[in-house]
Amino acid sequence: MKKLTDKELCLLVKEGDEKAFETLFHRYYPSLCLLARQYVDDDEKAEEVVQDIFVKIWSKRKELSIETSFKQYLLRSVKNQCINQLQHLKIRQKHAQKVKDDSKENNGTTFFIEFGLAEKIEASIDSLPEKRKEIFKLSREDGLKYREIAEQLGISVKTVEAQMGLALKQLREMLKDYKDYLVGLMMIIKFELKK
Repeated sequence: MKKLTDKELCLLVKEGDEKAFETLFHRYYPSLCLLARQYVDDDEKAEEVVQDIFVKIWSKRKELSIETSFKQYLLRSVKNQCINQLQHLKIRQKHAQKVKDDSKENNGTTFFIEFGLAEKIEASIDSLPEKRKEIFKLSREDGLKYREIAEQLGISVKTVEAQMGLALKQLREMLKDYKDYLVGLMMIIKFELKK
């Protein structure tokens, strides 16, 4: 597989060949993470951007139609995804500031989580496939790095990365109705912790 060109691998991916997809992933993942890191200035966010791109490629593999080279397609996708993420961050910060300002007007009223939100988050995490849930909790709740999770579970770092990417995608989808609320709440919490 490693000797095949990107074009040949893309054709195989389009037909659902997981090994071809894996080959492309390993071929470009490290350099794409470096590129994303230049934009988002955070290793985990950079990895998340690249993983999201590969998840999209796999999920839309049947419609895969790349006019330029696959490498150029990936570079452009990473750049665009990072720019989008930076724009969303600005919007989040604006929203968080507005919520913070509103809280001052309310004489520091305590923020209450929308009824059922905590349960919805927990249920969403619990609905992940067992191994994915375990990896997610080790990362987000126990604060382990991907390498530490891989060592603890006896799996490859790439498997951890892929499973985290899928977990985040699934959780984003399940919690999309709460997105704006969660973003604002998280920004406030982070701001308050820095005081």
